[in-house]
Amino acid sequence: MLALLALTGCEPANTADSDAESGPRFVLAGKLEHKKLDEASGLVAGLDGVFFLHNDGGERLFAIDSSGRDLGRMKVKDARNKDWEDITRVMGEDRPLLVIGDTGDNLATRKSVRLYFIEEPSPESFGEKLTPVHKIKVRYPDGPRDVESIAYDPHSDMILFLTKRDVPPKLYGIPRDLALVEKELEATYLGEIRPLRPPARSDILSNPKRGMWVSQPTGLDISTDGHLAAVITYRSLYVYERGKHETWLEAFQREPAEFIGPPGLHDEAVAFSQDQQAIYVATERRPAPLHRLDLDEPALRVIRRETAKEP
Repeated sequence: MLALLALTGCEPANTADSDAESGPRFVLAGKLEHKKLDEASGLVAGLDGVFFLHNDGGERLFAIDSSGRDLGRMKVKDARNKDWEDITRVMGEDRPLLVIGDTGDNLATRKSVRLYFIEEPSPESFGEKLTPVHKIKVRYPDGPRDVESIAYDPHSDMILFLTKRDVPPKLYGIPRDLALVEKELEATYLGEIRPLRPPARSDILSNPKRGMWVSQPTGLDISTDGHLAAVITYRSLYVYERGKHETWLEAFQREPAEFIGPPGLHDEAVAFSQDQQAIYVATERRPAPLHRLDLDEPALRVIRRETAKEP
């Protein structure tokens, strides 16, 4: 432990610390009303203010509003939840599709992981059974990886995968058009992102059991216009801004804006609202709060200031 504390050393200055009193802060948007939502590990915004979530166990999809109010629970047929870790949203031929990522692999033993594509349910079908319109196996070119963060990038038209246990995290991708028709694909390795801020002395002292893992990505989302990305970890929310002619790998090389929180050590789900006015974060534990970071002008100033710095 002494060696570990020496390695973590002094805590670096960061945006969240300097703005803690007067800058952007998380607010409690509500609580996840459904009692079965006790391990929320994926969150994505749908149409008309609806959000969809899943646990990392059980083949169920939940619909909520922006306050966490329960709108319905749907059984996903012909699917297996080995370790559902994130959910994203893409356009299909006729309507939006929700993409459930069965990508968790704590022990790095899975030769391939799965994505399930489901037509985004409308309110009148909340509570009914759902069947995937497509499934695909995905493997990584350099062997098994534990991935809890997936997102659709409209700029490259790819579904991105960000690893959890690699330091620094690794980024992979598969083309959306191929993912919708192929039964199996090998993801393209895109590269490493800039390392996230490592555990600090205070992280380890405040929680010896989980403090070492506070920098691991547990959720990813990209705004619908493809300009902002949000990565949630057990300690912080990191927000990146992509330049007009950049790839996300290039944008991920710059230092992100870091917002400490929301409170708790089990935050695993993150999503932009459809109007891109806020970022929502959900947690794995109950009681399950739903937190919101408003992307108002003060927050955007922080993001622009930090992400404008050269790598």
